[in-house]
Amino acid sequence: MSLTMASSSGVKDSLANANGPVAAGRTRILIVEDDIPLGRFLSRELEAMGFRVNVHHDGESALENLKAARHDLMILDLNLPKMDGMALLEQLRELSQPCCPVLVLSARTRMEDVVLALNQGADDCLGKPFSFQEMVARIRSLLRRSDVSANESASKIGDLTVDREQRRVMRGTRRIDLTPREFAILEYLVSQAGKPVTRADLMREVWHAVLDPTTNIVDVYMKYLRDKVDGEGEVKLIHTVRGIGYVLSYD
Repeated sequence: MSLTMASSSGVKDSLANANGPVAAGRTRILIVEDDIPLGRFLSRELEAMGFRVNVHHDGESALENLKAARHDLMILDLNLPKMDGMALLEQLRELSQPCCPVLVLSARTRMEDVVLALNQGADDCLGKPFSFQEMVARIRSLLRRSDVSANESASKIGDLTVDREQRRVMRGTRRIDLTPREFAILEYLVSQAGKPVTRADLMREVWHAVLDPTTNIVDVYMKYLRDKVDGEGEVKLIHTVRGIGYVLSYD
């Protein structure tokens, strides 16, 4: 089984005592894992904490479940029969529940695979083998972030409106179509509106990784985003802060 065992009671105590809006008894978690013993273990431990858990062992049956019922979080293995995890991620974002956070579990730990999963819409990635206690901490973080987004679903900067719940972005009456990664970058910039953010901040918050000084991936995606957000003749909202990074502001 690809995890490091931790004290179940200790994890439950840490979850129960944590500050934040995690109400386990009302929280539905979908586990999609082809390793049947691992799926059973995760289901048993999370149910013991009060979560409501469904388990599927292939991508096709998980997709049918997602179409039939709403979930608050999905734990997704990438190596699945019938429909792999990457394809399921793509399908998930086309359903009516685009804000369901996704924690990817995978033995694929190369940066390329992590970046691909995040670009497909995953919210966080955890490599196998993993600590169950770390998984619970990440679940708690994703649920807390999702709860904040639901309670503050729309933000407005100048004539830019970002609706987190619907994952919809408008510039005046112009609809802006963003990829999941572009939306995550904009969402973080909105949360820090008026404050400069560094490339390291963006790599940490959006890619969940440490900035590699040899890569320009942040700058590449920022260009994609700016080309879409700041149209010709419109007031520029995304600004470069020389020597620091970027800032979203309406001056």
